[in-house]
Amino acid sequence: MVVFMQNPPANESEILSRCQAIEGLTFAQLAMALGLSIPKHSLQRKGWVGQAIEFALGTTAGCKSTPDFDALGIELKTIPINQLGNPAESTFITSIPLLTIQQHVWQTSTCYAKLKRVLWVPIEGDQQIAFAHRRVGHAILWSPTVEQEEILAQDWSEFAQLISLGRLAEIDASMGEYLQVRPKAANAKSLCFGLDEEGNKILTMPRGFYLRSRFTAMILK
Repeated sequence: MVVFMQNPPANESEILSRCQAIEGLTFAQLAMALGLSIPKHSLQRKGWVGQAIEFALGTTAGCKSTPDFDALGIELKTIPINQLGNPAESTFITSIPLLTIQQHVWQTSTCYAKLKRVLWVPIEGDQQIAFAHRRVGHAILWSPTVEQEEILAQDWSEFAQLISLGRLAEIDASMGEYLQVRPKAANAKSLCFGLDEEGNKILTMPRGFYLRSRFTAMILK
């Protein structure tokens, strides 16, 4: 029987011990252990596994923009894996502060805070496997190498410059070696303020930083 601690983990070893406790569990077994129910409809399941794993591991950040294990500076990312063992999609990192990004450099950005230490928890994402039967994989604690961080910082800086100059329209999903900028909104009616090229406030789609799947595949392998 899996026993889950209510208090947050005190260190990285404790986080990894909790990961070992859920490794190999099906989503149904995880739900039973946590006293949760799996939503019946697929649209309602979006984000369910991530929230269940957060609950199981004792994350502390909640809805704040800080890393999930706030006191330890560690971000938790669940990552769906396809039938070939590769990431099934790009990974959302953080929303972009379109009006204030020019006030930051890479080392003071939320993106850096989220990526300097990451707990990756792979989960089965193969659509041919019934949702309840998909399993939790082997977790990895990761920090970028010097070379990886240089590329991440360069991507971030290039995007930040375009955004601060009001050149959002020039950004597309093909840009960036490791990082992407993509719309991040529930629907087309969800708007926020950004800047145009004259520095005026405009309504635009919220954007987020994402990691490309080819980069997360390198991490997992």
